[in-house]
Amino acid sequence: MKFFPKLLIAVSVLLFIQITGVAQTTAPKLKGWQLLNYKEDGYMGTGVKEAYDLLKGRKSQTVIIAVIDSGVDTLQEDLKAALWVNPREIPGNGKDDDGNGYTDDIHGWNFCGSSSGENLSNNTHEIERVYHKWKNEFEGISEKKIPADRKFLYSQWKRAESLINKDYEEYQQNIKNIENASLLFNSSNTILTSYLKKTDFIKADLAAVNGSDSVNWAVRLWKSVFDRGSDPEIKNTDIIRDLEAYHNTLVNNRKRKEDLPVDFRGALTKDNYENIHDSIYGNNNLKSSSGNHGTHVSGIIGAIRNNNIGMDGIVDNVRIMMIRAVPGGDEHDKDVALAIRYAVNNGASIINMSFGKPVSPYKQLVDDAIAYAASKNVLLVHGSGNDGQDIDENSFYPSPFMQDGTKASNMLTVGASGDYSLDGLVAGFSNYGIKTVDLFAPGMYINSTITNNNYEPADGTSMASPVAAGVAGLLKSYFPALTPAQIIDLLMRSGTSITDSVTLPGTDKKTTLNKLCKSGKIINAYEAIKLALQQYAH
Repeated sequence: MKFFPKLLIAVSVLLFIQITGVAQTTAPKLKGWQLLNYKEDGYMGTGVKEAYDLLKGRKSQTVIIAVIDSGVDTLQEDLKAALWVNPREIPGNGKDDDGNGYTDDIHGWNFCGSSSGENLSNNTHEIERVYHKWKNEFEGISEKKIPADRKFLYSQWKRAESLINKDYEEYQQNIKNIENASLLFNSSNTILTSYLKKTDFIKADLAAVNGSDSVNWAVRLWKSVFDRGSDPEIKNTDIIRDLEAYHNTLVNNRKRKEDLPVDFRGALTKDNYENIHDSIYGNNNLKSSSGNHGTHVSGIIGAIRNNNIGMDGIVDNVRIMMIRAVPGGDEHDKDVALAIRYAVNNGASIINMSFGKPVSPYKQLVDDAIAYAASKNVLLVHGSGNDGQDIDENSFYPSPFMQDGTKASNMLTVGASGDYSLDGLVAGFSNYGIKTVDLFAPGMYINSTITNNNYEPADGTSMASPVAAGVAGLLKSYFPALTPAQIIDLLMRSGTSITDSVTLPGTDKKTTLNKLCKSGKIINAYEAIKLALQQYAH
């Protein structure tokens, strides 16, 4: 549970902190709930177990699912057997055996690194890259004076300018208050940890404290914060951590406005960024600087099932092709476009994209890659983003809508759903949109693989997307002739309709799911398989 500073006032009064609440639960939080069925298990999951019951006796084909992400731990115990292995490449011989331009691409390729194997670990954000690159051309210019062939780029720059100015205003308004608040909380924290003789404390630890004036003052301060939450196990260190994180956010807001972004990527890749045909760069190092994100996403799709290790993925006959194009910070359009093309050219049937950004200056490169994937019957699954926004109004890229206004027939956009045991049936952070978002899928408290043979739960549409990609992969594995459009149709028609009111993300208002996505449904693997058996079984 995280504390999010929203209103910061003077040191002489208490800091008001809004925290996310937890709904009354009808069942305990449960790792792996995304695989369960509400009717059978009491969790609003996908019904994967019941789906496999329907498939007993039927043969599957191996489905290749590409994961465009931060990289992967290729030695993860519950995942390594499911990794795609390039059958035309001889490992470690330093040669491009299959002639695709990428040497020793055994499990995939990394577009975020140097030819010598050094990887990009931290990156800038697209809004600052766009803002500073085209500031001299567009600042103060009326749209009427912009040539037709520059209007899209101009619109991207204006969006970047608006976002960067908004963040800068937040920095100006709150930096002094957050600095004062940090002093207040750190000093009171020092008093209490010294008194209690422990580094961490929770609300219950303060119940019997009765000390000096300074100790009692510190107790009142911390109790007032703990009382605003519904998690009795929240720790002082959690609050201090989130306060520091918010301070760092404000500092970064200033830097993005005032400082020219460093080209960390170009220093390593050394390609001509604006030339999509300059495509042979990077390396095969998928693990270094990868973090946990790509490994977590991959496990949701394809961690080995029923092996009594860690957790179960969704697809039992899958190979995960990892393509690294998302370092810390924002991905680059060219890398994403080439990652899509690499996946298509190397046999992927489905591509998961758990990333995104609010501006996309070279969107046409990605649009062309999406169209190329469509021409080869490859499905793209994309998380809708975690800003609690209507992305019909505020685009989140990659977008299924092309620059000419048409919508890609092979792209599924997924919002994050929850459960009654969590924070309601719709995640409060999820982006939504009845035109852009197709359906919702479990994206809260999703337990999966991480690096060094560990496992942990995580929240995000980054988790909802691979849940949907996994269900799509299950369909493709047992019904290999299905096209992307047919898979999308099956998922949209077979989802679980939600009649309960849900909370509009980013607000406390009530709405219905059919006002948040096109289908008005949460993905349901069991019903999707049942419908596929009715329509496509031979």
